[in-house]
Amino acid sequence: MPSSKGKSNRPWQAVAEEARDHRDRTLSQVSPTPPEVAADLPKNVMYIPEELLDPTTISITKLLPEELLSVLAKGQLSAVEVTTAFLQRSAVAQGLANCITEFLPSLALDRARELDAYYEEHKRPIGSLHGLPVSVKEHIGFRGLRCTTGYVAHWDNISKEDAHVLQILQDAGAVFHCRTTIPQTMMHLETDSNLYGVTSNPYNTRVTSGGSSGGEGALIALRGSCLGIGSDVGGSIRNPAANCGIYGIKPTAFRIPTDGWGYLMAGADVIESVLGPLSTSLTGLTLFMKTIVDAEPWLTEPALIPMPWRDIELPKDRPLRIGVLWHDGVVRPHPPITRALKMATERLKEKGVEVTDFEPYLHDEAWAILSSLYFTDGGEEDTEAINSSGEPWRPLSDWIIKDNPCVKKLDVGELTYWLEEREAYRKEYALHWKKSGIDALLCPVGPGVAPKHDTAKYWGYTSQWNLLDYPGVVFPVCKVDKEKDRLEEQGKPLSGHDKDNRKLWDSEEFHSLPVSLQLVGRRFEDEKVLATLEHFTELIGLPFEQFP
Repeated sequence: MPSSKGKSNRPWQAVAEEARDHRDRTLSQVSPTPPEVAADLPKNVMYIPEELLDPTTISITKLLPEELLSVLAKGQLSAVEVTTAFLQRSAVAQGLANCITEFLPSLALDRARELDAYYEEHKRPIGSLHGLPVSVKEHIGFRGLRCTTGYVAHWDNISKEDAHVLQILQDAGAVFHCRTTIPQTMMHLETDSNLYGVTSNPYNTRVTSGGSSGGEGALIALRGSCLGIGSDVGGSIRNPAANCGIYGIKPTAFRIPTDGWGYLMAGADVIESVLGPLSTSLTGLTLFMKTIVDAEPWLTEPALIPMPWRDIELPKDRPLRIGVLWHDGVVRPHPPITRALKMATERLKEKGVEVTDFEPYLHDEAWAILSSLYFTDGGEEDTEAINSSGEPWRPLSDWIIKDNPCVKKLDVGELTYWLEEREAYRKEYALHWKKSGIDALLCPVGPGVAPKHDTAKYWGYTSQWNLLDYPGVVFPVCKVDKEKDRLEEQGKPLSGHDKDNRKLWDSEEFHSLPVSLQLVGRRFEDEKVLATLEHFTELIGLPFEQFP
């Protein structure tokens, strides 16, 4: 964990300036000097890296993680060449989306040289991730580096050790080349802080990359990284993956180690927060999960479940049975989400998959339980962390803590009540799922595509599975088409949240944004949901449109 929280008498603006100056200094250490990004940028910046970078850098950074590992294992590229290319592209990504807190060129290149020397001597890779660049969400601790968890007051917090997950990945040959932005409180489906500002979506800088792993989402979409580490307690991996058209998985809790991360919320373990990967490919997610679990992290982190990674065989004596959650009974998704669900289910049916409607079960009650358990101290520690520096409250920090009627300091009896409600709901939902007889559930990731900044206030399509501790994997399907995706009259709104969500739809602004879906399995079915999505990807040709 980071060292004790230091406090400064400096104005918060001076700390923020220092944070940005530090980032700029680490950027200046990237060699060769990266190309400059123009100040006047178009709305869509996805194509700009390939206009600025040299052909060799482009060819390396376009490779998927499994392709990179193949050429590295064969000695066709060196770790130094790959690391240099991704440092270049991540620097451009920072100029386009404001997604990085710190570059790590010395650390990364020193490690890359060690790996190349090992390969030269032994003629084989050091491990399963030999030479692969990996980006890291800022609150995951690096020994000797700052860990702010998004607060100005935590600028002087220095991690005493590398997080457990980093130790395992480094032993497998990963190269950590940069750290990525997070929001104030880390409880936003948006990435904005007073330290670094707003991280934008590279498909449209007027909308959000998502949160709280939005720096990872934007960076990986721009190919400044091919594999990154995020965290998720309400959607923070899946939401940015969906918004940015990449892949991400929220694993079941207690499979991936969390020792050594910076995390604030007192009592937050009543809703388990997890670490997990985001990637340019589905295979990248499996590589990450298998590498971590194969290291048997439970031997040194006893909270983890001692469950090896399993090779899953899907049923061959019967069709796969997939449930479809068209809406959660609280908010109807915007038109492109429903269109993506229809396209996917129609093609699955054509290929012999059994598709059945899945009725939502009291999803509004799930949010009441979640929002009562997210801040069991009534938000006191977060409030202190913000107010102690004098930094302003970001809009979504206000919304999740101050404007949330469920945020109350719970005494022992009240906490016991909500924990009993949590367990009762989990049991009822397990019975509901079992009755349906499905192998996995296809559902939205959110009530729409990436929304405009400061408007992401409905978490239900992701947080539902945090409450249940079900794994969920997110994948790109298509893009918004303003001609096909029209908001039609749907009758009486399902709820006030549904009414609010309709107002957010903007066909012109959202045109060409990624449309993603989520595949969910029961607890500890991480391998199964990944194997099922891999099967579907081959079966029906996902995604249905070209993504960079």
